[in-house]
Amino acid sequence: MSSKDVLEKALKLKPDERFMVVEGLIRSLDEPDSSLDAIWVEEAEKRLKAYRSGNLVGIPMEEIFKKE
Repeated sequence: MSSKDVLEKALKLKPDERFMVVEGLIRSLDEPDSSLDAIWVEEAEKRLKAYRSGNLVGIPMEEIFKKE
């Protein structure tokens, strides 16, 4: 069955059934990826180490979010 066929069949569903299909598809795209998590942990640790050693300067939150 092609994606076009799937879409045509999905469009014939009741609104609450279509919602379930859409929600399921969106959730499937947002599944955790442990390899990405490991990369982010490594990056966060590098940044924290650089900050603590004085090689990285922080920016106050107020400055980041101030309106110009």
